[in-house]
Amino acid sequence: QRLKAAVHYTVGCLVQDVAEDKEMQFSKQTIAAISEITFRQCENFAKDLEMFARHAKRSTVTTEDVKLLARRSNSLLKYITQKSEELAASNMEQKEKKKKKSSAAKGGRTSGEQEAAVTESEDSNMA
Repeated sequence: QRLKAAVHYTVGCLVQDVAEDKEMQFSKQTIAAISEITFRQCENFAKDLEMFARHAKRSTVTTEDVKLLARRSNSLLKYITQKSEELAASNMEQKEKKKKKSSAAKGGRTSGEQEAAVTESEDSNMA
């Protein structure tokens, strides 16, 4: 019920913005109908995402499942793909920072310093 109320509130805000922009009004019945359709569509999306993950023998929904769901809307698919790539890049940056912090905290060398040390030891072994 709370989720349904939140959807109704959000739809009401969006409809109000559109109404002001287009200089028109929407009845409460229209807003309620849009809210109900939106809520049902979200339920369908959730079921589809579960099925996509289950079909792939996974228990977790991934970004690939979401992209599959959005495949019929080119603009939405493009947006989701872009955001997914941004998140992946951000996660990689954070992992790199964690690696550097953990190796520095252990008094270890960075990967570049380790390579230099290996090269030095190899050179001294050859002499």
